[in-house]
Amino acid sequence: MKITATILLTQLNSQKVNVMLKVPSMSSTFPWQTTFQRQKLRITSQITLFLLASTSAFLLSNSALAATPEPKTPPSIITPSSTPTPFTGTLPAGKITTADRMKTLLGQGKAAEAYALGLQFADEFGDPAFDFYFGVAALDSGHAAEGVLALERYVLNFPDSTHARLELARGYFILGEDNRAREEFNAILKTNPPPTVQANVTRFMDAIRSRESRFKTTAGAYVEAGLGYDTNVNGGVNNAEMVLPVFGFTKLTSGVKTDDGFSHLAAGGQVTHPLAPGMSLFGAANIDTRMYFKEDLFNQLNMAGSGGLSYLMEKSLFRGSMTYATTKVDDNHFRDVIGAGGEWNYQLDELQALNVGAQYAQLQYAEANQVRNSNYTALSLGYRKAFISNFQPLLQGTFTLADEDNNNPLGAVRNDLSRNIYGLRLGVSLTPAPQWSLNSGISYQNSAYQGADILLIKREDHFLSFDAALSYAIAKNLVVKSELLVANNASNNPLNAYQRESLTFKVRYEFQ
Repeated sequence: MKITATILLTQLNSQKVNVMLKVPSMSSTFPWQTTFQRQKLRITSQITLFLLASTSAFLLSNSALAATPEPKTPPSIITPSSTPTPFTGTLPAGKITTADRMKTLLGQGKAAEAYALGLQFADEFGDPAFDFYFGVAALDSGHAAEGVLALERYVLNFPDSTHARLELARGYFILGEDNRAREEFNAILKTNPPPTVQANVTRFMDAIRSRESRFKTTAGAYVEAGLGYDTNVNGGVNNAEMVLPVFGFTKLTSGVKTDDGFSHLAAGGQVTHPLAPGMSLFGAANIDTRMYFKEDLFNQLNMAGSGGLSYLMEKSLFRGSMTYATTKVDDNHFRDVIGAGGEWNYQLDELQALNVGAQYAQLQYAEANQVRNSNYTALSLGYRKAFISNFQPLLQGTFTLADEDNNNPLGAVRNDLSRNIYGLRLGVSLTPAPQWSLNSGISYQNSAYQGADILLIKREDHFLSFDAALSYAIAKNLVVKSELLVANNASNNPLNAYQRESLTFKVRYEFQ
């Protein structure tokens, strides 16, 4: 038996362009919100300050202390590439100083213990070695103000120490004293430090510029191009032959997976305008295309725009936004999305943050697909934690609850197209070297549909995916990256089960 039913083919052929809805946003931003906007949100608020603060003393290498000179050694004989020089003064045999003990704890990643140890020996404040290691320990354990005071004392004794000035600049950055941080970073750049140091300083300078959007109008834009390969362009089933309820043995005439290469083009921009202290208007827009080399029936064009208001109050950041997005497939109008959302970010400390979000959207399909029109609502809860250690890991987790309720304008409500959704995403971001970044994550989503479909099946899907992106900054504004996606959708309806892998290489240039 051959199946050519319009509903079945529509479900199969629309899976590809519906991938953004199969996995609802695992943050409090919309699934269809622009990638550019999401990237900007990570660094424009105090809530995500810890993302860059976690760079810590790793400005010089993946092992900061290995590249940091002993404070008691005259800085004039230290070069950026030299190894630490042992203390050469006269000490009683076997005596280990408090500074030595703090240095050892810092080397073991125990900044909080090093800070607590230093507090027990307050009479040693003013000793350069003690001040340096206590300052670093204080910064890395969430006591930036005390760390800055100690490092300022050290810099007064050794004003030419690039290493100490790097830590002091980082302290100013954590405290939000952007002008003083910029002065220190600019002074460091004038010394022509090694490329790795320059790259990390540039990251801080970019973050300072992003933070300044709270006080003055800022704007940015990007262009992006790439090539890729997709093993399942249409989101089709693996095998044309299968046994289906009601129909029995079936050989599909379409809807079977097909692979193809593609080109990718994208561009976008964003602007932020402050209205009052802590309050800003923001807006963003982007356009992207995916053009397949052979299967041009599935070519896609996506356009999206969003805008809203943000308000920063102490440790809380509140955001409200409106979003509009439209999708074309094979140059034909496919779907519009009109949505609104709100989120609350709360910074627990310099390394941890919570996020709560709510979303609502109307999904409006074109022509025969109007039967799929629906209202989408979602709630999400997220947590982030940064670690001060090699590779500066950032762990993120988000749990999402959502409903997609069908409101078919062509007839009766289609419960088989309405679903209850819950999902979980776990992700990690790493910085293995100053110009490199690696982001990866695992996502799971369960979709339980509310009515039986044409096969008399009350459908339930289990979607599982792994994604990874590796980026390298060739220059300040130029980045190359590769993106990998591996996905599997298991379903009790065999027509909706599929596997998919894609690999994309991109070049991105940002205008700042």
